[in-house]
Amino acid sequence: MIRSDIKARLERARHVCKVHGITQTQIAEDLAASQSQVSRILKGQGVKASRLAEEICLYVEKFDGGVTADSVRSNDELVNALTLTWDGSAAHAKALSAVIRSLSALGPLHGKAHAKGEGI
Repeated sequence: MIRSDIKARLERARHVCKVHGITQTQIAEDLAASQSQVSRILKGQGVKASRLAEEICLYVEKFDGGVTADSVRSNDELVNALTLTWDGSAAHAKALSAVIRSLSALGPLHGKAHAKGEGI
C-alpha cells in the first residue's frame, strides 16, 4: 500500500504534468526509465515508495516552481546525508549549500529540456 503522503505527492505531480504538458515519455527518457513505469507510478498503481517515484516527483516539481521545503524534509535519504555531513555551524551550512547548488548542473532538466531551448 502506498503511503498517503507519497500518494498526495504523486497526485500533485500528475496535475503538474497536465498543466505544463509534461509527457510520461519525456519523464521516462530524462530519468532513464520506461514509460510504463512512469505511468504506473503517476497513477499510484501497485507502487510503493521508491527511488524512481521520488525522482519523478522531483523532476516534475522543478516545472512547478521548484522543490518544496516539505518535499526536502520528507526525503529521508537527503535528511540522513545532511545529518551525517553538517556540523551545525552557519559556515558549514553555507559551504554545503554551495556544493548542493553546484550539483544542479548535473540534473536532468539541464540536459534535454535546455538543449531543446525549452523554458522551465
